[in-house]
Amino acid sequence: MKIYNFKDLTKQQIKELCSRSISDDNLVKSRTEEIINNVKSNGDNALLSYTNQFDNITLSSLFIGKEELAELAKQIPAEVKTAIDTAYQNIYTFHASQLKTENSVETMPGVVCWRENRAIDRVGLYIPGGTAVLPSTFLMLGIPAKIAGCKEIVVCSPPQSDGKVNCYIAYVATLLSIEKVYLVGGAQAVAAMAYGTKTIPQVYKIFGPGNRYVTEAKKQVQNSVAIDMPAGPSEVLVLADETAIPSYVAADLLAQAEHGTDSQSILVITSNKTATEVITELEKQLVDLPRKDIAKTAIDNSYIMLVENLKQGMKFSNTYAPEHLILATESYEELIPLVTNAGSVFLGNLTPESVGDYASGTNHTLPTSAFAKAYSGVSVDTFIKKITFQHLDNKGLSNIGKTVETLAEAEGLQAHKNAVSIRLRNKE
Repeated sequence: MKIYNFKDLTKQQIKELCSRSISDDNLVKSRTEEIINNVKSNGDNALLSYTNQFDNITLSSLFIGKEELAELAKQIPAEVKTAIDTAYQNIYTFHASQLKTENSVETMPGVVCWRENRAIDRVGLYIPGGTAVLPSTFLMLGIPAKIAGCKEIVVCSPPQSDGKVNCYIAYVATLLSIEKVYLVGGAQAVAAMAYGTKTIPQVYKIFGPGNRYVTEAKKQVQNSVAIDMPAGPSEVLVLADETAIPSYVAADLLAQAEHGTDSQSILVITSNKTATEVITELEKQLVDLPRKDIAKTAIDNSYIMLVENLKQGMKFSNTYAPEHLILATESYEELIPLVTNAGSVFLGNLTPESVGDYASGTNHTLPTSAFAKAYSGVSVDTFIKKITFQHLDNKGLSNIGKTVETLAEAEGLQAHKNAVSIRLRNKE
Protein backbone atom coordinates (compact mmCIF):
# COMPACT_ATOMS: atom_id res chain seq x y z
CA MET A 1 0.00 0.00 0.00
CA LYS A 2 1.32 3.40 -0.92
CA ILE A 3 1.68 5.84 1.97
CA TYR A 4 0.72 9.53 1.71
CA ASN A 5 1.06 12.33 4.23
CA PHE A 6 -2.00 14.57 4.39
CA LYS A 7 -0.03 17.74 5.14
CA ASP A 8 2.05 17.30 1.97
CA LEU A 9 -0.93 17.04 -0.40
CA THR A 10 -2.70 19.77 -2.36
CA LYS A 11 -6.49 19.98 -2.55
CA GLN A 12 -6.32 18.66 -6.10
CA GLN A 13 -4.22 15.67 -5.04
CA ILE A 14 -6.68 14.86 -2.26
CA LYS A 15 -9.54 15.14 -4.74
CA GLU A 16 -7.79 12.69 -7.07
CA LEU A 17 -7.16 10.24 -4.23
CA CYS A 18 -10.85 10.35 -3.35
CA SER A 19 -11.88 9.69 -6.95
CA ARG A 20 -13.06 6.19 -7.82
CA SER A 21 -12.91 6.65 -11.60
CA ILE A 22 -11.43 3.76 -13.60
CA SER A 23 -9.71 4.08 -16.96
CA ASP A 24 -12.11 1.91 -18.95
CA ASP A 25 -15.34 3.53 -17.69
CA ASN A 26 -16.34 4.49 -21.26
CA LEU A 27 -15.98 0.88 -22.40
CA VAL A 28 -18.21 -0.28 -19.54
CA LYS A 29 -20.81 2.35 -20.49
CA SER A 30 -20.93 1.36 -24.14
CA ARG A 31 -21.08 -2.38 -23.43
CA THR A 32 -23.81 -1.86 -20.85
CA GLU A 33 -25.86 0.23 -23.27
CA GLU A 34 -25.56 -2.53 -25.87
CA ILE A 35 -26.78 -5.15 -23.36
CA ILE A 36 -29.74 -3.03 -22.28
CA ASN A 37 -30.84 -2.39 -25.86
CA ASN A 38 -30.58 -6.08 -26.69
CA VAL A 39 -32.74 -7.06 -23.71
CA LYS A 40 -35.31 -4.38 -24.60
CA SER A 41 -35.50 -5.70 -28.17
CA ASN A 42 -35.14 -9.46 -27.68
CA GLY A 43 -36.33 -10.09 -24.12
CA ASP A 44 -35.95 -13.66 -22.87
CA ASN A 45 -33.88 -14.73 -25.86
CA ALA A 46 -31.28 -12.09 -25.03
CA LEU A 47 -31.22 -13.20 -21.38
CA LEU A 48 -30.70 -16.85 -22.30
CA SER A 49 -27.97 -15.89 -24.76
CA TYR A 50 -26.11 -13.78 -22.17
CA THR A 51 -26.35 -16.58 -19.59
CA ASN A 52 -24.71 -18.88 -22.10
CA GLN A 53 -22.09 -16.26 -23.01
CA PHE A 54 -21.16 -14.95 -19.55
CA ASP A 55 -21.97 -17.90 -17.26
CA ASN A 56 -21.30 -20.79 -19.68
CA ILE A 57 -24.70 -22.26 -18.83
CA THR A 58 -27.57 -23.27 -21.10
CA LEU A 59 -30.84 -22.79 -19.23
CA SER A 60 -34.12 -24.52 -20.00
CA SER A 61 -35.98 -22.07 -17.76
CA LEU A 62 -35.18 -18.55 -16.60
CA PHE A 63 -36.42 -19.14 -13.06
CA ILE A 64 -36.58 -21.61 -10.18
CA GLY A 65 -40.04 -22.05 -8.70
CA LYS A 66 -41.31 -22.39 -5.15
CA GLU A 67 -41.18 -26.20 -4.92
CA GLU A 68 -37.63 -26.49 -6.25
CA LEU A 69 -36.47 -23.65 -3.98
CA ALA A 70 -37.89 -25.56 -1.01
CA GLU A 71 -36.01 -28.72 -2.05
CA LEU A 72 -32.76 -26.80 -2.52
CA ALA A 73 -33.24 -25.12 0.86
CA LYS A 74 -33.27 -28.53 2.58
CA GLN A 75 -29.61 -28.96 1.65
CA ILE A 76 -28.49 -26.11 3.90
CA PRO A 77 -26.11 -27.15 6.72
CA ALA A 78 -27.68 -26.81 10.17
CA GLU A 79 -25.02 -24.38 11.38
CA VAL A 80 -25.56 -22.03 8.43
CA LYS A 81 -29.35 -22.28 8.83
CA THR A 82 -29.03 -21.21 12.47
CA ALA A 83 -26.74 -18.31 11.52
CA ILE A 84 -29.15 -17.11 8.82
CA ASP A 85 -32.06 -17.39 11.26
CA THR A 86 -30.20 -15.23 13.80
CA ALA A 87 -29.27 -12.65 11.15
CA TYR A 88 -32.87 -12.62 9.89
CA GLN A 89 -34.21 -11.88 13.36
CA ASN A 90 -31.72 -9.08 14.07
CA ILE A 91 -32.23 -7.44 10.67
CA TYR A 92 -36.01 -7.75 11.02
CA THR A 93 -35.99 -6.25 14.53
CA PHE A 94 -33.89 -3.25 13.48
CA HIS A 95 -35.86 -2.53 10.32
CA ALA A 96 -39.31 -3.06 11.86
CA SER A 97 -38.57 -0.14 14.19
CA GLN A 98 -38.33 2.14 11.13
CA LEU A 99 -41.98 1.75 10.12
CA LYS A 100 -43.76 4.62 11.85
CA THR A 101 -47.14 6.32 11.55
CA GLU A 102 -46.91 10.10 11.52
CA ASN A 103 -49.30 12.39 13.35
CA SER A 104 -51.50 14.86 11.50
CA VAL A 105 -50.64 18.54 11.90
CA GLU A 106 -53.04 21.48 12.01
CA THR A 107 -50.91 24.13 10.30
CA MET A 108 -53.56 26.78 11.05
CA PRO A 109 -57.11 26.48 12.41
CA GLY A 110 -59.15 24.35 10.04
CA VAL A 111 -56.19 23.28 7.86
CA VAL A 112 -55.00 19.72 8.58
CA CYS A 113 -52.05 18.03 6.81
CA TRP A 114 -50.46 14.62 7.20
CA ARG A 115 -48.43 11.90 5.47
CA GLU A 116 -49.17 8.21 5.04
CA ASN A 117 -46.87 5.38 3.94
CA ARG A 118 -47.63 3.34 0.85
CA ALA A 119 -45.40 0.46 -0.21
CA ILE A 120 -43.99 0.38 -3.74
CA ASP A 121 -46.17 -2.27 -5.38
CA ARG A 122 -43.52 -4.13 -7.39
CA VAL A 123 -39.80 -4.03 -6.61
CA GLY A 124 -36.80 -5.79 -8.10
CA LEU A 125 -33.98 -7.19 -5.99
CA TYR A 126 -30.60 -7.93 -7.53
CA ILE A 127 -28.65 -10.51 -5.52
CA PRO A 128 -25.00 -10.80 -6.68
CA GLY A 129 -23.66 -14.26 -7.37
CA GLY A 130 -20.45 -13.89 -9.34
CA THR A 131 -17.18 -14.31 -7.46
CA ALA A 132 -19.15 -14.55 -4.19
CA VAL A 133 -22.75 -15.61 -3.52
CA LEU A 134 -24.42 -13.23 -1.07
CA PRO A 135 -27.46 -14.58 0.79
CA SER A 136 -26.82 -11.75 3.25
CA THR A 137 -27.77 -9.24 0.55
CA PHE A 138 -30.99 -11.17 -0.03
CA LEU A 139 -31.81 -10.72 3.67
CA MET A 140 -30.86 -7.05 3.62
CA LEU A 141 -33.17 -6.29 0.69
CA GLY A 142 -35.97 -8.80 1.18
CA ILE A 143 -36.66 -8.10 4.86
CA PRO A 144 -37.34 -4.34 4.56
CA ALA A 145 -39.35 -5.00 1.38
CA LYS A 146 -41.56 -7.41 3.32
CA ILE A 147 -41.88 -5.05 6.29
CA ALA A 148 -42.83 -2.19 3.96
CA GLY A 149 -45.57 -4.35 2.44
CA CYS A 150 -44.44 -4.57 -1.21
CA LYS A 151 -47.00 -6.71 -3.04
CA GLU A 152 -44.60 -8.26 -5.55
CA ILE A 153 -40.88 -8.86 -5.07
CA VAL A 154 -38.95 -9.84 -8.20
CA VAL A 155 -35.59 -11.48 -7.42
CA CYS A 156 -32.77 -11.88 -9.94
CA SER A 157 -29.53 -13.72 -9.19
CA PRO A 158 -26.95 -15.31 -11.53
CA PRO A 159 -27.15 -19.12 -11.82
CA GLN A 160 -24.47 -21.33 -10.35
CA SER A 161 -22.55 -23.82 -12.49
CA ASP A 162 -25.39 -26.34 -12.13
CA GLY A 163 -27.92 -23.89 -13.51
CA LYS A 164 -29.57 -23.34 -10.13
CA VAL A 165 -29.09 -21.15 -7.05
CA ASN A 166 -27.27 -22.49 -4.02
CA CYS A 167 -29.04 -23.72 -0.90
CA TYR A 168 -28.34 -20.47 1.00
CA ILE A 169 -30.18 -18.30 -1.52
CA ALA A 170 -32.96 -20.90 -1.69
CA TYR A 171 -33.34 -20.97 2.11
CA VAL A 172 -33.57 -17.18 2.34
CA ALA A 173 -36.20 -17.27 -0.43
CA THR A 174 -38.29 -19.65 1.68
CA LEU A 175 -37.88 -17.46 4.78
CA LEU A 176 -39.14 -14.46 2.79
CA SER A 177 -41.92 -16.44 1.05
CA ILE A 178 -40.40 -15.66 -2.35
CA GLU A 179 -41.95 -18.00 -4.93
CA LYS A 180 -39.53 -17.48 -7.82
CA VAL A 181 -35.88 -16.61 -8.26
CA TYR A 182 -34.95 -15.52 -11.78
CA LEU A 183 -31.63 -16.92 -13.00
CA VAL A 184 -30.25 -13.74 -14.51
CA GLY A 185 -27.21 -11.67 -13.55
CA GLY A 186 -25.31 -8.59 -14.58
CA ALA A 187 -26.54 -5.62 -16.58
CA GLN A 188 -29.01 -7.89 -18.36
CA ALA A 189 -30.83 -8.56 -15.07
CA VAL A 190 -31.19 -4.84 -14.44
CA ALA A 191 -32.48 -4.33 -17.99
CA ALA A 192 -35.00 -7.17 -17.61
CA MET A 193 -36.41 -5.72 -14.39
CA ALA A 194 -36.45 -2.20 -15.79
CA TYR A 195 -38.30 -2.98 -19.04
CA GLY A 196 -39.81 -6.41 -18.46
CA THR A 197 -39.66 -9.52 -20.65
CA LYS A 198 -42.14 -12.31 -21.33
CA THR A 199 -40.89 -14.10 -18.20
CA ILE A 200 -39.65 -11.32 -15.89
CA PRO A 201 -42.13 -8.63 -14.77
CA GLN A 202 -41.26 -4.96 -15.09
CA VAL A 203 -40.71 -3.36 -11.68
CA TYR A 204 -41.04 0.17 -10.35
CA LYS A 205 -37.76 0.30 -8.42
CA ILE A 206 -34.54 -1.74 -8.54
CA PHE A 207 -32.42 -2.53 -5.48
CA GLY A 208 -29.10 -4.19 -4.88
CA PRO A 209 -25.34 -3.89 -5.34
CA GLY A 210 -23.29 -5.48 -8.08
CA ASN A 211 -20.24 -5.14 -10.28
CA ARG A 212 -19.49 -2.14 -12.48
CA TYR A 213 -21.85 -3.34 -15.20
CA VAL A 214 -24.74 -3.67 -12.75
CA THR A 215 -24.02 -0.21 -11.36
CA GLU A 216 -23.79 1.32 -14.83
CA ALA A 217 -26.99 -0.42 -15.92
CA LYS A 218 -28.85 1.02 -12.93
CA LYS A 219 -27.67 4.48 -13.91
CA GLN A 220 -28.73 4.03 -17.53
CA VAL A 221 -32.29 2.81 -16.80
CA GLN A 222 -33.19 5.63 -14.43
CA ASN A 223 -35.41 7.32 -17.01
CA SER A 224 -37.67 4.27 -16.90
CA VAL A 225 -37.41 2.97 -13.34
CA ALA A 226 -36.27 4.20 -9.93
CA ILE A 227 -33.14 2.80 -8.27
CA ASP A 228 -32.13 2.57 -4.63
CA MET A 229 -28.79 4.33 -5.09
CA PRO A 230 -25.65 4.24 -7.22
CA ALA A 231 -23.73 1.35 -5.66
CA GLY A 232 -20.48 -0.02 -7.00
CA PRO A 233 -17.31 -1.72 -5.74
CA SER A 234 -17.11 -2.15 -1.99
CA GLU A 235 -14.96 0.18 0.10
CA VAL A 236 -13.88 0.79 3.67
CA LEU A 237 -12.02 3.60 5.36
CA VAL A 238 -10.44 2.83 8.72
CA LEU A 239 -9.61 5.85 10.85
CA ALA A 240 -7.13 4.80 13.50
CA ASP A 241 -4.67 6.07 16.08
CA GLU A 242 -2.14 4.46 18.39
CA THR A 243 -4.95 2.84 20.41
CA ALA A 244 -5.96 0.73 17.40
CA ILE A 245 -5.01 -2.96 17.32
CA PRO A 246 -2.95 -3.57 14.14
CA SER A 247 -4.17 -7.15 13.60
CA TYR A 248 -7.80 -6.02 13.82
CA VAL A 249 -7.23 -3.14 11.39
CA ALA A 250 -5.49 -5.43 8.89
CA ALA A 251 -8.36 -7.91 9.11
CA ASP A 252 -10.89 -5.15 8.43
CA LEU A 253 -8.97 -3.89 5.40
CA LEU A 254 -8.73 -7.41 3.97
CA ALA A 255 -12.42 -8.07 4.61
CA GLN A 256 -13.27 -5.40 2.06
CA ALA A 257 -10.38 -6.23 -0.27
CA GLU A 258 -11.59 -9.80 -0.80
CA HIS A 259 -14.88 -8.58 -2.32
CA GLY A 260 -13.19 -7.76 -5.62
CA THR A 261 -10.04 -6.46 -7.26
CA ASP A 262 -11.65 -3.03 -7.64
CA SER A 263 -12.54 -2.74 -3.93
CA GLN A 264 -10.83 -0.04 -1.90
CA SER A 265 -9.42 -0.40 1.61
CA ILE A 266 -8.14 2.93 2.93
CA LEU A 267 -6.28 3.40 6.20
CA VAL A 268 -6.18 6.90 7.66
CA ILE A 269 -3.95 6.89 10.72
CA THR A 270 -2.18 9.21 13.13
CA SER A 271 0.67 6.84 14.00
CA ASN A 272 3.41 5.89 11.54
CA LYS A 273 4.51 3.12 13.90
CA THR A 274 1.01 1.59 14.00
CA ALA A 275 0.74 1.92 10.22
CA THR A 276 3.91 -0.13 9.81
CA GLU A 277 2.54 -2.78 12.16
CA VAL A 278 -0.70 -2.91 10.13
CA ILE A 279 1.31 -3.52 6.92
CA THR A 280 3.13 -6.40 8.62
CA GLU A 281 -0.20 -7.88 9.71
CA LEU A 282 -1.63 -7.49 6.20
CA GLU A 283 1.21 -9.54 4.75
CA LYS A 284 0.82 -12.19 7.44
CA GLN A 285 -2.98 -12.57 7.14
CA LEU A 286 -3.09 -12.37 3.36
CA VAL A 287 -1.21 -15.66 2.96
CA ASP A 288 -4.03 -17.75 4.43
CA LEU A 289 -6.96 -16.21 2.54
CA PRO A 290 -8.69 -18.40 -0.08
CA ARG A 291 -9.29 -15.22 -2.12
CA LYS A 292 -5.78 -13.87 -1.52
CA ASP A 293 -5.13 -13.00 -5.17
CA ILE A 294 -8.25 -10.83 -5.31
CA ALA A 295 -7.50 -9.26 -1.93
CA LYS A 296 -3.86 -8.57 -2.80
CA THR A 297 -4.78 -6.75 -6.00
CA ALA A 298 -7.29 -4.59 -4.13
CA ILE A 299 -4.79 -3.83 -1.35
CA ASP A 300 -2.11 -2.93 -3.89
CA ASN A 301 -4.54 -0.40 -5.39
CA SER A 302 -5.40 1.06 -1.98
CA TYR A 303 -3.35 3.37 0.24
CA ILE A 304 -2.50 4.68 3.71
CA MET A 305 -2.98 8.33 4.65
CA LEU A 306 -0.92 9.71 7.54
CA VAL A 307 -2.65 12.52 9.44
CA GLU A 308 -1.59 14.70 12.35
CA ASN A 309 -4.67 13.97 14.46
CA LEU A 310 -8.08 12.29 14.35
CA LYS A 311 -9.90 15.52 13.47
CA GLN A 312 -7.74 15.91 10.39
CA GLY A 313 -8.47 12.28 9.63
CA MET A 314 -12.21 12.94 9.87
CA LYS A 315 -11.81 15.85 7.45
CA PHE A 316 -10.30 13.49 4.90
CA SER A 317 -12.91 10.81 5.60
CA ASN A 318 -15.78 13.23 5.00
CA THR A 319 -14.21 14.21 1.69
CA TYR A 320 -13.77 10.57 0.70
CA ALA A 321 -17.31 9.72 1.96
CA PRO A 322 -16.77 5.97 2.49
CA GLU A 323 -19.35 3.23 2.20
CA HIS A 324 -18.05 1.80 5.49
CA LEU A 325 -16.24 3.87 8.12
CA ILE A 326 -14.48 2.15 11.02
CA LEU A 327 -13.34 4.35 13.91
CA ALA A 328 -10.56 2.16 15.29
CA THR A 329 -9.80 4.29 18.31
CA GLU A 330 -10.73 4.45 21.96
CA SER A 331 -11.77 8.06 21.32
CA TYR A 332 -14.57 7.13 18.90
CA GLU A 333 -17.31 8.90 20.90
CA GLU A 334 -15.61 12.26 20.34
CA LEU A 335 -15.66 11.64 16.57
CA ILE A 336 -19.33 10.69 16.17
CA PRO A 337 -20.56 14.32 15.87
CA LEU A 338 -17.87 14.96 13.22
CA VAL A 339 -19.11 12.21 10.87
CA THR A 340 -21.07 13.85 8.05
CA ASN A 341 -20.48 11.59 5.04
CA ALA A 342 -20.51 7.80 5.48
CA GLY A 343 -22.79 4.91 4.62
CA SER A 344 -22.45 3.01 7.90
CA VAL A 345 -20.13 3.58 10.87
CA PHE A 346 -18.47 1.01 13.14
CA LEU A 347 -17.31 2.25 16.52
CA GLY A 348 -14.25 1.15 18.47
CA ASN A 349 -11.84 -1.75 18.28
CA LEU A 350 -14.41 -4.48 18.94
CA THR A 351 -16.82 -3.61 16.10
CA PRO A 352 -15.70 -5.09 12.80
CA GLU A 353 -17.48 -4.07 9.62
CA SER A 354 -18.36 -7.73 9.08
CA VAL A 355 -21.06 -7.58 11.78
CA GLY A 356 -22.91 -4.98 9.73
CA ASP A 357 -22.44 -7.06 6.61
CA TYR A 358 -24.22 -10.01 8.16
CA ALA A 359 -26.06 -9.89 11.41
CA SER A 360 -26.02 -6.83 13.70
CA GLY A 361 -29.27 -5.61 12.15
CA THR A 362 -28.22 -2.56 10.13
CA ASN A 363 -28.40 -2.73 6.34
CA HIS A 364 -25.31 -3.45 4.28
CA THR A 365 -26.64 -2.10 0.98
CA LEU A 366 -24.90 1.27 1.12
CA PRO A 367 -23.81 4.14 -1.13
CA THR A 368 -20.30 3.90 -2.57
CA SER A 369 -18.13 6.11 -4.79
CA ALA A 370 -18.67 9.15 -2.50
CA PHE A 371 -22.46 9.00 -2.96
CA ALA A 372 -22.67 8.85 0.83
CA LYS A 373 -22.54 12.65 0.56
CA ALA A 374 -26.14 12.57 -0.67
CA TYR A 375 -27.56 9.05 -0.25
CA SER A 376 -28.49 6.86 2.70
CA GLY A 377 -28.26 3.09 2.87
CA VAL A 378 -31.26 0.89 2.18
CA SER A 379 -33.99 0.93 4.84
CA VAL A 380 -37.74 0.36 5.06
CA ASP A 381 -38.13 3.96 3.84
CA THR A 382 -36.42 2.99 0.59
CA PHE A 383 -39.34 0.64 -0.19
CA ILE A 384 -42.16 3.06 0.55
CA LYS A 385 -43.60 6.30 -0.75
CA LYS A 386 -44.84 8.96 1.62
CA ILE A 387 -48.05 10.53 0.30
CA THR A 388 -49.26 13.83 1.71
CA PHE A 389 -52.91 14.52 2.51
CA GLN A 390 -54.70 17.73 3.48
CA HIS A 391 -58.23 18.70 4.47
CA LEU A 392 -59.88 22.11 4.94
CA ASP A 393 -63.13 22.86 6.73
CA ASN A 394 -64.99 26.17 6.44
CA LYS A 395 -62.76 27.84 9.01
CA GLY A 396 -59.64 26.57 7.27
CA LEU A 397 -60.81 27.86 3.87
CA SER A 398 -61.51 31.27 5.37
CA ASN A 399 -58.16 31.39 7.17
CA ILE A 400 -55.94 30.35 4.24
CA GLY A 401 -57.98 31.58 1.28
CA LYS A 402 -56.68 35.15 1.06
CA THR A 403 -53.06 33.98 1.30
CA VAL A 404 -53.47 31.59 -1.63
CA GLU A 405 -55.36 34.16 -3.73
CA THR A 406 -52.62 36.73 -3.20
CA LEU A 407 -49.78 34.36 -4.05
CA ALA A 408 -51.55 32.97 -7.13
CA GLU A 409 -52.22 36.47 -8.42
CA ALA A 410 -48.61 37.48 -7.80
CA GLU A 411 -47.51 34.55 -9.97
CA GLY A 412 -50.03 35.40 -12.69
CA LEU A 413 -51.94 32.14 -12.29
CA GLN A 414 -55.55 33.32 -12.33
CA ALA A 415 -57.11 29.84 -12.45
CA HIS A 416 -55.26 28.93 -9.26
CA LYS A 417 -56.78 32.00 -7.59
CA ASN A 418 -60.23 31.24 -8.96
CA ALA A 419 -60.17 27.73 -7.48
CA VAL A 420 -60.07 29.37 -4.06
CA SER A 421 -62.24 32.39 -4.83
CA ILE A 422 -65.17 30.33 -6.11
CA ARG A 423 -65.25 28.41 -2.86
CA LEU A 424 -65.02 31.55 -0.74
CA ARG A 425 -67.94 33.14 -2.64
CA ASN A 426 -69.99 29.99 -2.18
CA LYS A 427 -69.53 30.27 1.58
CA GLU A 428 -71.04 33.73 1.72
